[in-house]
Amino acid sequence: MLVLGVFLRPSQTFWDIDLYRWWMWQGLNDGTWPVLDGPWVYPVGALVPMLTAATGGTDSTTGYALAWSLWVTAFNAVGLVALLHAPRVVGHRHIERTTAGAWWWVGFTALLGPVAMGRLDAVVAPLVVGALVVALRRPRMAAALLTAGAWVKAAPGALLLALVVVVRRPWREVVLPVALVCAGVVALVVLGGGREHLLSFLTEQGERGLQAESVGATPWLLASLVDPEVGVELNAELITWEVHGPGAQGAADALGVLFLVGIAAAGVFLWWCARRLGPRLWSDETARAQLLVRGALLVATLLIVLNKVGSPQFIGWIAPPVAVALALRLPGWRSTAWFVAAIAGATQLIFPWGYPQITTGGVGMTLVLAARNVALVVLAATVVLDLLRETHAPRLSSGDPDDDPAAAAHVASDEDALVPGPTPEHQRDVQPS
Repeated sequence: MLVLGVFLRPSQTFWDIDLYRWWMWQGLNDGTWPVLDGPWVYPVGALVPMLTAATGGTDSTTGYALAWSLWVTAFNAVGLVALLHAPRVVGHRHIERTTAGAWWWVGFTALLGPVAMGRLDAVVAPLVVGALVVALRRPRMAAALLTAGAWVKAAPGALLLALVVVVRRPWREVVLPVALVCAGVVALVVLGGGREHLLSFLTEQGERGLQAESVGATPWLLASLVDPEVGVELNAELITWEVHGPGAQGAADALGVLFLVGIAAAGVFLWWCARRLGPRLWSDETARAQLLVRGALLVATLLIVLNKVGSPQFIGWIAPPVAVALALRLPGWRSTAWFVAAIAGATQLIFPWGYPQITTGGVGMTLVLAARNVALVVLAATVVLDLLRETHAPRLSSGDPDDDPAAAAHVASDEDALVPGPTPEHQRDVQPS
């Protein structure tokens, strides 16, 4: 992807990086910094990775993009190490580590394509992976990592909803670390003179229309194939393609409200799931891990489905929960992993390779985008059903134990406990290979 984005197709794949370079050039040469000197579309923490990439120079687009790609590779290597060293505990039984989560992470990145490297989300993803890996054992660290990620790109902050319901002391283990990180960021921004622009990222894009790739735009996108009154047009100010037609702006405004209501409803639903699990939430680590990662996947998916913005890099938000679930060897995730990987592959097909066909009304690629959006809705519904199944399961959470070797080992160990006098050889037979 580095070769593709830096040398072969930079204008087609990595154009956001050149915008990052320009902002850093202004700061280093003119002393004009986003947030500190004016409103910005990103939280102030986004300055850190952008400034880090300035080690490649801000006068050269190629040099900056190359440095960005190398730093992103390093960040993702850290996430990969976290997946390889994730604690493997299923039903209180320690099992051998697996490379499944790490390999899936690499495969997902390849399927998603250039946007998996050429956007800010590439920096945030490893933070989310690390947070979910350590969440059950070190919730304070997880809360701090998610908060740090939210000050780079807001999305990770919403995953705190999944973390807060799986800790015993939410005020001490989640709220306090969040408050401390935020207090540090606010203090630095105030000292830098950017107090009035601190939260500008929440309002800068409030007037956006319905972006063509968004899930909510799907009906208008399909209608544009047959109705001349509906079309896809460029928003020159924001450099995004939006759908226009009867009701499109109203839908965009409605999604602005529904987005907040939906995320709040997800938080209430996760709290309800935790209450339904009752004492099992604290006695069964598998149940707690399932609630954490499935909850994170639900929130991440809703952030995309209910968003009037549909940028392709958003698909990277749903990858960390899946990778961590596989790394923890949680049962019932195989089909979800394949489904999410397929969504990533379809997204790369849409952007960057098929995007010109969408903006010009190409039927084939428009149908691919519509199918991808339907798949995201199906994913959200499936996660809800999986969580409901978890809350009703007496022991293992979901799926046939035969679908997962760790789950099979857990069941086997429970059954062996009922058989008097098992031999050591028999005990070894039921250990996972």
